[in-house]
Amino acid sequence: MKRAGTAVVVAGLAVAGLVGCDSGETSSKGMTTTAKPVLWNPCTEISDDALRAAGVDPASEEIGAGGVPQSGWEICGWDGPDYSLTVYTTSKTIGYFEEKPGNIDFTDVTIADRQGRQFRVQGDTRNLWCDVVFPSNQGVVQLAVGNSPIADGPLEEPCEYLQRAGAVLVPAFPK
Repeated sequence: MKRAGTAVVVAGLAVAGLVGCDSGETSSKGMTTTAKPVLWNPCTEISDDALRAAGVDPASEEIGAGGVPQSGWEICGWDGPDYSLTVYTTSKTIGYFEEKPGNIDFTDVTIADRQGRQFRVQGDTRNLWCDVVFPSNQGVVQLAVGNSPIADGPLEEPCEYLQRAGAVLVPAFPK
């Protein structure tokens, strides 16, 4: 289940609201601004064994949002039979996510002995997505899972799936 159709639209909208201009570019006057931080890359740092244990296919890897890299982010997603999961890293803070319009229902969670903030995106009326952001030295690592919008029959609540997948993946996340 490649991130296509509704899943890409929802994921793209979520990322579009997160992505902004970052420093590190050369201005038209030839001056260089602050360098971009080097972010942890989930595509290269999460093992195939961990991905399979989390219930997704390593061969389904998709880099970026809908296959498009985003400045200031490292994004990697994978698909399973009924769920997709995406791991994002950015230098932004948890406060950025909490203050972003459209992010709602924040709660504290612990996954694999690591504290994070779980939230939902307003407008997800079918309850297809669940997100958790974890603080890290570089900013945050975000784990997002989504139900397939075309799966047959009722699917498990996405935050329950996130807890299970996170138990396998979160230990690999940077501190």
